Amino acid sequence: MQTIAPLWLWITFGGIVLMSLFVDFFVLKKQGAHDIGVKEALRWSLVWIALSLLFNGLFWWAVKDATGSTDIANTKALEFLTGYLIEKSLAVDNIFVFLLIFTYFAVPTAFQKRVLMIGIIGAIVLRSIMILVGGWLLAEFHWILYLFGAFLIITGIKMWWAAGQEPDLDDNPALKLLRKVLPVSKNYDGESFWTMENGKKIATPLFMVICLIALTDVIFAVDSIPAIFAITSDPFIVLASNVFAVLGLRAMYFLLAAVANKFHLLNYGLAVILVFIGAKMCLVDVFKIPVLFSLGVVVGILILTMWLSVRTAPGQPKE
Repeated sequence: MQTIAPLWLWITFGGIVLMSLFVDFFVLKKQGAHDIGVKEALRWSLVWIALSLLFNGLFWWAVKDATGSTDIANTKALEFLTGYLIEKSLAVDNIFVFLLIFTYFAVPTAFQKRVLMIGIIGAIVLRSIMILVGGWLLAEFHWILYLFGAFLIITGIKMWWAAGQEPDLDDNPALKLLRKVLPVSKNYDGESFWTMENGKKIATPLFMVICLIALTDVIFAVDSIPAIFAITSDPFIVLASNVFAVLGLRAMYFLLAAVANKFHLLNYGLAVILVFIGAKMCLVDVFKIPVLFSLGVVVGILILTMWLSVRTAPGQPKE
């Protein structure tokens, strides 16, 4: 696997991620269990977006310094931005499933932030492994690119047909398996994952929730990671854009949870994005779609579907 990023940028990236997690955990612990409002979620979302854009600026400078080429630096920075937007947009579907899980288990809002924070750490670790393995596979076996592309096209078509349908957790095989292998209490014990009942240590519903959150994130990563590899083959860009998008996932959840009903058509847009990116991967040896065009398509589809969602939201007065 080859990357354009110098070693010092890898180290800087790791330091920024660790520091971000430390600050987030410190603030989280200091605040204690409390409901996160829209204003607080919006502030944190803007912080994570600003941090991601600042890092992209540092990445641009590092590439220009290493290669001496402004054109290469611009291309790589665009690849990072496109990958970041793809992961950020696909995370919307992820968030809707999180909302379903929290609603199904009646998780108090004050407890949700800790679950999401732990889920983010797990997501970063698992996605890093998947990206490194995926990058190695693509470097060794070019034909896997076509499999990834076909997989994204099929996933996009399935997402289109499933859009608007209510998912049912009762038939979730992972949940059924967890209930078989783990005794679970009926009540929560604060933010604890384990509690004592009749002298035995058993899991709380919150532990079930964190397991399902982790599993859901891995499933969605199977879609998003190949989608970013369609934009760039550089493992650093794939990893960094993915991780920075995931870092803002908790704030993004609380922000979108408050307005989820206003973007009821967004899944259709995400389905089109997946099909477009899958087609891009399948056509890579025939016609290479420019990164700037890909970025424009992703942004355009998101804006269009969000605008249509707001225009056709339930309860909207007809003109």
